[in-house]
Amino acid sequence: MAFLSRELGIDLGTMNLVIIEGRQLLLQEPTIAAIIIEELKMVEWGQAAKDMLGRVPDSIEVVQPLRNGVIAEYEITENLLRFAIQKVCGTMLVFRPRILITIPCGITSVERRAVHEVGLGTSSREVFLMEQPLAAAIGVDLPISTPSGNMIICLGGGLTQAAVLAMNSVVTSETSQVAGLRLDEAIQGYVRKKYGIIIGQPTAEQIKIRIGSAVQVEQPQSMEIQGQDQVTGLPKPVLLTTDDVVDALHDPLEEIAGTARKVLEKTPPELISDIIDRGVALCGGTSLLRGIDKYLTKTLGIPAYMVDEPTICTALGASKAISMREVYRRSIIQG
Repeated sequence: MAFLSRELGIDLGTMNLVIIEGRQLLLQEPTIAAIIIEELKMVEWGQAAKDMLGRVPDSIEVVQPLRNGVIAEYEITENLLRFAIQKVCGTMLVFRPRILITIPCGITSVERRAVHEVGLGTSSREVFLMEQPLAAAIGVDLPISTPSGNMIICLGGGLTQAAVLAMNSVVTSETSQVAGLRLDEAIQGYVRKKYGIIIGQPTAEQIKIRIGSAVQVEQPQSMEIQGQDQVTGLPKPVLLTTDDVVDALHDPLEEIAGTARKVLEKTPPELISDIIDRGVALCGGTSLLRGIDKYLTKTLGIPAYMVDEPTICTALGASKAISMREVYRRSIIQG
């Protein structure tokens, strides 16, 4: 009878939407939609829409309905989430699922209510919410139910969230809008300033993924990209190296480290000693940047490490929390 009451954990992020049931990954797609502007009709979503970025006529707009972790385009977000749930549950929702959607730390009651309303708009039976650092910690099995300190940094696309957790609650947290997208913008700005070449965000993201690093490496990699000469407007190739990316990312990475420092400064001394012993857990897509664990270990003076399955652990924790609602009832927000 399990299928009669499906329970889904949903990580609704700025860049990616992840849905998990139990421990099974059901969906992982970019949080992007392609819209016909005149009709306000969604024609594509997910990876198909992301592939259209910068390649569509004026009549179609490719949008990210979430900005900095919160809903900016309500109807588009609702439609996108509805399509995603229908994809994993089927279009005939005879037995409507219960869902738990993760939300950023520190958002306003209005922003929180918008997420809850979006969830209800998908025809789900019940909608629960949980803060993302808590869900991520549950997903990677940090011992947050104890009175000892655990620190996690969620490095997403639109937000960086650093939090200290104990007794299934957030003790202290800080949120910054310097995250994956800001790293892409830093690469774009660096290439334009140093080489006089204009590149798009998708190209900057590929540079970050393929040759990017937070620290200097012994064997730098290189990558040739095609950009637009900002003087002539004509295509122009340029060869970038890992050292270029390290230079480009210096300032935003300093801001990310600063967010973590603010949390540590507000943390009670007893919990700090626990964190020093256990280290700082890193999750989210931006945690995949080479050397970011070494960078944060050096700048914070506390060991930082990347968790297993960093891109899906938040949805995994949400799925675990909704299936064990009684255990995590103090951590779950009831709409």
